[in-house]
Amino acid sequence: MSAILLATASCGGGKESAPAQETTNQDSLLIQRSDIQIKDKRLTPEALWAMGRIGGIAVSPDAGKVAYTVSYYSVPQNKSNTEIFLMNADGSANVQLTRDEWQQNQPAWIKDGKKLAYLSNESGTSQVWEMNPDGTGRRQLTDYAGGIDGFAFSPNGRKLLFIAQVKTVKSTAEKYPDLPQASGIIVDSLMYKHWDEWTTTAPHPFVADFDGDEISNVRDLLEGTPYESPMKPFGGIEQLAWSPASDKIAYTCRKKTGKAYATSTDSDIYLYDLKTGETSNLCKDPEIKKIVSVEIKKALAGEPIIKTYSPSPETDKNEGYDTNPQFSPNGKYIAWQSMAHDGYESDRNRLYVLDLEKKEKFCADAGFDTNVDSYVWASDSLFYLTATWHGTEQIYALGLNDWKAGKLPVKLTDGLHDYGTIALCGDNLIATRHSMSQADEIYVVAPGTAAKNHYAESLQLTHENQHIYDQLEMGRVEERWIKTTDDKDMLVWVIYPPQFDAKKKYPTLLYCEGGPQSPLSQFWSFRWNFQIMAANDYIIVAPCRRGMPGFGTEWNEAISGDYGGQCMKDYLTAIDEVAKEPFVDRDHLGCVGASFGGFSVYWLAGHHEGRFKAFIAHDGIFNMEMQYLETEEKWFANWDMGGAYWDTENKVAQRTFANSPHKFVDKWDTPILCIHGEKDYRILANQAMAAFDAAQLRGIPSQLLIFPDENHWVLRPQNGVLWQRTFFAWLDKWLKPAKP
Repeated sequence: MSAILLATASCGGGKESAPAQETTNQDSLLIQRSDIQIKDKRLTPEALWAMGRIGGIAVSPDAGKVAYTVSYYSVPQNKSNTEIFLMNADGSANVQLTRDEWQQNQPAWIKDGKKLAYLSNESGTSQVWEMNPDGTGRRQLTDYAGGIDGFAFSPNGRKLLFIAQVKTVKSTAEKYPDLPQASGIIVDSLMYKHWDEWTTTAPHPFVADFDGDEISNVRDLLEGTPYESPMKPFGGIEQLAWSPASDKIAYTCRKKTGKAYATSTDSDIYLYDLKTGETSNLCKDPEIKKIVSVEIKKALAGEPIIKTYSPSPETDKNEGYDTNPQFSPNGKYIAWQSMAHDGYESDRNRLYVLDLEKKEKFCADAGFDTNVDSYVWASDSLFYLTATWHGTEQIYALGLNDWKAGKLPVKLTDGLHDYGTIALCGDNLIATRHSMSQADEIYVVAPGTAAKNHYAESLQLTHENQHIYDQLEMGRVEERWIKTTDDKDMLVWVIYPPQFDAKKKYPTLLYCEGGPQSPLSQFWSFRWNFQIMAANDYIIVAPCRRGMPGFGTEWNEAISGDYGGQCMKDYLTAIDEVAKEPFVDRDHLGCVGASFGGFSVYWLAGHHEGRFKAFIAHDGIFNMEMQYLETEEKWFANWDMGGAYWDTENKVAQRTFANSPHKFVDKWDTPILCIHGEKDYRILANQAMAAFDAAQLRGIPSQLLIFPDENHWVLRPQNGVLWQRTFFAWLDKWLKPAKP
């Protein structure tokens, strides 16, 4: 098997550290792979948190070895530990390189594959280190004040590109030195909070010389500006890229602040020239010409293409998200992911390519009626990419100029699973893969084995959690297609309990996906996990309702401005259809969901007409008017709600706010559990508090679970177990009638 190319870049250093095998004195305290013993073959919260979680992947330059990370969690210690592993590209000789209390992340090969670079907090802050491929010779390479968040070495190895935080807002103590203990925060503009933090810093890209031992001549590419690159909250080193000649850096940035930042998604790809120090905007350069693609008459799987919005060269001005640049191997082209519309964060993610010599750009995936979720250059004229279609995320091949011939990406993989990260490995790909029945594992995929009526061969390389799966019985996952109220075909996932008996009756849960425009594909979650719900003897009904990608642009866009409309009919159609089965206990149906799924629960609580006997809403919107003002990403509210609630002439906005769940509390009649994190700044915790108070005042059985230290997700192990226990205690109380 051919090996893999570099997937990520990182480095470490300064002082030397003991190799992994010399840290055994700490082993009793270390969080490592669990030896948990499971009873009754049923998935439990403790078993979920005992699973190792595979992270970043890096392939050696000779494609012979793969480095990757695994994170382990301890419920008693309420924390995690991340270690680095190494294996041959065929999965053999798998060894753990680090074994200590420090966090090791982002492995990358440097110095022609003789060293592994990585991030470690061993020195007290996150810095770049290096080690030999056998885990010895660990040495710190950087000592940058405040720490490093991500990094990539230049192709020639002489420079280091890294991400570090810079201060953008003075603290109260700095403004008033005589009040050093004052806790108040003075706010002058919007975007003062973002996702789960008060915005006082911004990530900046820095470049430095590297002599093999240490860095020098550090430059801030955004010096003196308050802008972010990469962009918060989730951007990392993938939003920056080196040119093959090591003379230029491409970076993603939205050069806006305050209200402009809060109301716009217009980020661009910038090119920084290390020789001249000049920066150019590749998305807004008037000298760059956009080439119009030809008409494509076929869609995925040979189906007729759904009519979509196709911007003209005059209107497509790269005013939406433009992110994640990558240079072609020869440096002639640069590609990036692009959305057409400003303010629409769930717009179709296209693959744009710019010919740097001709100054011509084009959409390489024209007619591909779904998102390009990730991509990698396979050669100067070929991409591999991942995309979701009909409920699974698969790998596709796309020629650079296929759009000229009206060709669509070629599907290389299939099955009830999702592919995530992909990295080039010679003629093959190294990829992570998961499903509703398996957490991420690493696979090798051989595109060259794909042929007509035959998908590419794949081989599982890691078996991180096999010792746990061997003790479990997973429930069956079924793919169903049903007719909606407007005569459309909708995919519905049905997950059955282990040891399912069709002669019995089971309480059944309607699962409401978040987003609202996130895919309901073959995902694995360590909290919203279908298999643990099934293990508690629930049937799960998970509809791919209006608003989800993977079913065409028209289906995806149908939810914006229509939160209480067709998507809710889709939910009810799905549960009504599955409830016709004799094994579904129609008298004990529940409804659960988070984020937009939480909104859905609050909305359905006032419109379900007696279908459900229990509700659970996590991080959901209860009062739409308050949400419009409370959320930090105003572009999302403006696009999906249609505008401000005080705009009485805006019919879309008025329809949205007229459908706010809080206006239908008078129809609430069913027990409800409300869950929220107080560090959730996208949907504030007062939404759950208000919903709970409303239920209490109405005399409806209700419960509130508040996490003061969690954001939009529950990330701490003990909080995660508490979440699961509370979740199932509530459902069992109302959906499992006591046996006489």
